Amino acid sequence: MNVGNVLLLIVASLLGYGGALAVKTYAARLNLVDKPNHRSSHVKSTPRGGGLGIVLGGTVTGGWLVLFQSSDVLLWTSLIFLSIIIAILGIVDDARNVSAKIRFVVQLVSVGALLFALGELPDLPLPFGVSVSGLMLFLLISLAAIWWINLFNFMDGIDGIAGAQALFMLVAAAGLSFTNHSGEVIQPLFWWMLYLAAASLGFLLLNWPPAKIFMGDVGSTYLGFMIVALALLSVQAGTLNYAVWLILAAVFLTDATVTLLTRLLHGERIYQAHRNHTYQRLALRWGRHSSVTVLFTGINMIWLLPLAWSCAVWPEWSWGYVFVAYVPLIFAAVILKAGRQNERSTAVRCIE
Repeated sequence: MNVGNVLLLIVASLLGYGGALAVKTYAARLNLVDKPNHRSSHVKSTPRGGGLGIVLGGTVTGGWLVLFQSSDVLLWTSLIFLSIIIAILGIVDDARNVSAKIRFVVQLVSVGALLFALGELPDLPLPFGVSVSGLMLFLLISLAAIWWINLFNFMDGIDGIAGAQALFMLVAAAGLSFTNHSGEVIQPLFWWMLYLAAASLGFLLLNWPPAKIFMGDVGSTYLGFMIVALALLSVQAGTLNYAVWLILAAVFLTDATVTLLTRLLHGERIYQAHRNHTYQRLALRWGRHSSVTVLFTGINMIWLLPLAWSCAVWPEWSWGYVFVAYVPLIFAAVILKAGRQNERSTAVRCIE
């Protein structure tokens, strides 16, 4: 690590913090104030859109990498351009509310363009010697990417949880890349993961419970898109595999997916806002956001990180590690009634 890398890490974190602070200062003028309602997990008006700082940190440092380190300028420039489109849609949605159809179309086009820019990806190996490739792989990854972008937005419902998840996934992925391929990953992909993590950390200083500003769609959808893009780049480069990323994302994927399926089975309108995710139910039960955010982070560090490391070291057992990672989380989500109507929905909302 040279001085330039250290300086860029500092720049990314300062932009993450400073951008969020600037939005906080002018939130009322920009119509970026989140007013609580019956679906909220907070009780007082709070600025939103602070994720713009993460966008600034990720874009500025990514631009530097394109200019001075990337060997594929077109691909990386395309990634920056597409991520900015996602961020613009997010900030407009934070200020004015964009229809779900428009959001879906923009996300679909952006993900399709990303996959086109990436070109051929490694086959996805499944159990029993089956693999997915070609058009089926393109469609599967497209659907998974759009679901991940939106679920990351859904999971940004209490203080600190989305920022902490992004920080964990990005640092863990960079660390696993380095430990398993030392010497090969001191490259733009490795550093962009860390720069984006630094920007997320800077923002998290203002979003940690009790949050002074919320991430907003501008930050959550941008981070969702960027994590997908960096994951696919790492798989293409051979530094990580698909299963490692599935494990790193497990707490968010499990909570959001079990919640969605439960609501579908009970005939609820899945596009309607709610607060019935596991993390929201726990926050309401415990009366604190910080306890839930720490719990999710602890599961990531103590349970999922060792499994992801094992998956990277012994890829032949990838789906076994994925199974071990997800089964307890799915069981816990079902026990905690993820997706079910909250019995305390009319009670006082959880306050930090």
